[in-house]
Parts: sequence; structure tokens; C-alpha cells
Amino acid sequence: MSRRSMIEMTEAETRAYLSEPHLCTIGTIGPGGTIHLVAMNYGFLDGVPAFWTYNKAQKTKNLKRDSTISMLVDSGTNYAELRGVSIQGTGEIVDDIDSVLALAESMSDRYKLDLEDARASAPKRVAVKVHATKTLSWDHRKLGGTY
Repeated sequence: MSRRSMIEMTEAETRAYLSEPHLCTIGTIGPGGTIHLVAMNYGFLDGVPAFWTYNKAQKTKNLKRDSTISMLVDSGTNYAELRGVSIQGTGEIVDDIDSVLALAESMSDRYKLDLEDARASAPKRVAVKVHATKTLSWDHRKLGGTY
């Protein structure tokens, strides 16, 4: 058995991990071809991982030009504790206010988001669904503290 297969999370483990209130790092392709990375809170919209951002934000502009996106959710401070999920795929920009507010509600439970503030800023925001074409996961705790 390969070490990679030993640490890979099952689908159920991946879903459970993503349901925890971690931060994520979002990567989009910037105008010069460089990778634009940002830390974000995230939630779920229609069962798909999603985040919200301002319509005029750089990541939104990047996705309008090229929908390629990566999302990394990880935790742990030493090798034996490392866990994470990497999602590669496409970002779908959703700009209707009902979807933006539904995402805000999803994030409010996870991050103690103030829904009044969310409602006030929602008209300036978009939701971005992260549709996976490839998902990788790891849980080094499965190694029992060994390398």
C-alpha cells in the first residue's frame, strides 16, 4: 500500500472535514498569469463549497477572465497532525442576491457572521461556487505518528 493511499481521506471523511469551520486559501489566475492567493471563509451553496467576495475584487475579475480555481483547506502544526483537502476546478460566479444571502447564512453558523452586516453588503457581493474537477485529501494522523 502506498503512503499516499494510507493518508487519503474517504469521501465521508472529506465531507466531515470540510464541514468544520476552517479557513481556506483560494487561488485564481491573475492578469499577468501569476497565481493570486487569498485566505477566505467559506460555506456551501447548493451543496458545493463556496465563498463570497466583492464583485469588484481581484479574484472576481480573475474568474471572469479565466474560471480556473484552486481551493485549499488545511490544518495542523506538525507532520503527524496535517490534514487537508485540495480542490481544483472551476469557479462559478453567482450574482443573484438570494444566493449571496443563502451563502451568508451558511457561513454565519460556521464563523459567527453578523447577518445584518451581511444583508447590508450583499448587493455589492457575489458568491463563487467551487466546482471540483480534481480533489486530493490527506490525514497524516492515519499514520499513527510515524513517517
